[in-house]
Amino acid sequence: MISVSHLSKRFRKTTAVNDLTFDVRPGVVTGFLGPNGSGKSTTMRLILGLDFASGGSATVNGQRYRDLVQPLREVGALLDAKAVHPGRSARQHLRALAASNRLATKRVDEVLELTGITSVADKKVGTFSMGMSQRLGIAAALLGDPGILLFDEPVNGLDPEGIRWIRDLFQSLAREGRTVFVSSHLMSEMALTAEQIIVIGRGRLITQGSVDELTAGAKDEVYVRARDARALEDALRAQAVAYRPEGPGFVVESLDAEAIGDLALAAGVALSTLTPQRASLEEVFMELTADSVEYSATASERP
Repeated sequence: MISVSHLSKRFRKTTAVNDLTFDVRPGVVTGFLGPNGSGKSTTMRLILGLDFASGGSATVNGQRYRDLVQPLREVGALLDAKAVHPGRSARQHLRALAASNRLATKRVDEVLELTGITSVADKKVGTFSMGMSQRLGIAAALLGDPGILLFDEPVNGLDPEGIRWIRDLFQSLAREGRTVFVSSHLMSEMALTAEQIIVIGRGRLITQGSVDELTAGAKDEVYVRARDARALEDALRAQAVAYRPEGPGFVVESLDAEAIGDLALAAGVALSTLTPQRASLEEVFMELTADSVEYSATASERP
């Protein structure tokens, strides 16, 4: 369990984390979402004791990270995949971590195989691609077989096969009862990977809940199409229904599929398509964080 209570961090005049409170439970993958500059990485650093909080607390299993006797056995983390001496091999790096934490050397071979980098284990880390470095970072996080895992943007540099592998890995770790906390900017991937979502903006908590809970409150729409598009549009207008044209059909915002079907039947309009469209996690995220984006641009037409 990770517990964050009224956590704050100020850097001179900038407040990076502002009175943040949430819990990350074991047994599920929890996604940590927010725009650039929202305080996600700073929050993870505070949990791991890499920065000192200006207020509040962050604990793992009821203790501050710096008070853990054997931290690597309790918490594994990947914050910066490139933060490894480039002249060392992957095997040397992991063996050094194992020795300093009194872990069995055989565990090094186990995590190398688990992360799929056994074949490059004796190559210098400085020659690794970003994807290979991410796998090495995950291997290091798993080295102590910890119950709590934190990953900051772990899919950066991974190819589609690698992204699917890491999704399956995180879900399997959660099924084992571990606490898995993942920061990411890839909404579509978090919708597939995470069961719980925490959204922050400008260092403050915006919302938290399951993917279904977050998308359930969003406005659903229905795509409808008829053989006689004009007759369908006249029927929608006659009932003052909010809609917009999309392709050969219309997207209706104010009625559900059953009500649209009844309306069309009463007007004598034969429908060829009637499809509910639920808001995606990405759409919900964009709406929730619209006021928390650090940099934004407006599209303009070319002359």
